[in-house]
Amino acid sequence: MPTPRSLSQDDIRIVRELAAQVMELAQSGQYERRRQRWRDVNELRRPDRAPVWCRIALARREVLPESELQCTDPTCRAMERTFRYDLLKQEIGDDHIVEAWWPVRAVIRPEQTPTWGLQIKQSIGSTEVGGFKYYHPIETPEDYEKLRVPSFYYDAEATERAAAQAAEILDDAMPVRIEGSPPVAPMQQNLLEALRGMGPMVEDLAFRPELVHRAMAKLTEGALNGMRVAEEAGVLTTNHHEPMFCSDPVNDPPDEGPVGLHNLWVAANSQEFDTVGPRMHEEFLLSYQKVLFQSYGRVQYGCCESLSAKTDIVLGIPNLRIFVCSFWSDLEKVIEACQGRYCIMWRQSAAQVTLPDTLDEHRAHLERGLSMLQGHPYQIVLREIETLRGRNNRLHEWAKLAIEMAEKYA
Repeated sequence: MPTPRSLSQDDIRIVRELAAQVMELAQSGQYERRRQRWRDVNELRRPDRAPVWCRIALARREVLPESELQCTDPTCRAMERTFRYDLLKQEIGDDHIVEAWWPVRAVIRPEQTPTWGLQIKQSIGSTEVGGFKYYHPIETPEDYEKLRVPSFYYDAEATERAAAQAAEILDDAMPVRIEGSPPVAPMQQNLLEALRGMGPMVEDLAFRPELVHRAMAKLTEGALNGMRVAEEAGVLTTNHHEPMFCSDPVNDPPDEGPVGLHNLWVAANSQEFDTVGPRMHEEFLLSYQKVLFQSYGRVQYGCCESLSAKTDIVLGIPNLRIFVCSFWSDLEKVIEACQGRYCIMWRQSAAQVTLPDTLDEHRAHLERGLSMLQGHPYQIVLREIETLRGRNNRLHEWAKLAIEMAEKYA
């Protein structure tokens, strides 16, 4: 296999060797059984057991420190990091899945910058352990007028350049696939909080509702513009192969050629509206999210917020398939509302898993929850793991325990 002229032979060798290992896993019978488990539960069929999956956040620097990476070129180093993470997840033993290709994201850019007319997520402070603080550019009610509806375009040249570079690095160790999705997710509340700040945003909901409605309308229109550009450019690709919403193909996508939004899953949540009541939640957020949801084939809704008091409005989402029940939601209420018509993603507490000396408390928690979930479609998901506090084997222990419990209550 040839080596790209601008890259070191060591970098190329490392990436291709790791890619070959990941390819072997992706094409293995073990991973196909995992995919079938995910497909069954998300199609509301009875799997052999519930899928178990964890997503490591900032704790990646503990289990996969930068000092252990060997590549020096930034692109090769990013590939190495991804491949080593996939191999680490194999060691952990959860139901992680990967596909037999390297994804290159289709580049869709705003016509003007900053995208919304105001610069968001400008850091004004951070800490070594991951804390951060942003500047919120809508400082006064009058600043809402500065919010702009963006237009987007597909940058085919940049996309092809990135794909060609990846293909040159990987050669025949792994094929490259361009993957496309809309540039703006149905997460208007996340954008509004970044623009305004949590406290002022909640105050505006109560005392300046007309400003919030105008802002949400602009954010929704901008997201729709991005969706149209992605679909019309013909760069959308199916995403039913990913963890959490791995499923059968959605709405019969074509075997060749571009797919539509109706062939895609979309995930959204309402974390910034956790303390907002159901009526205001629906008026100021969900009614706008639904405008975007209706174009997609399947919807996953929720994250770390409690939705047990909002089951009625959540179940009104078109094409809802996965109801995310956080650690702070009332699982019994969610089960009663879903009645087996939706897959429940039961989220676990990262703190309960990572902080105690043992998993005894978590075992009891799983026992209680899975005894209620038995007979219903459900997933067991642990996310947002920021630290393992030096217990790098804890996720191996958690995966083993959660799978044991899932088998018991299959």
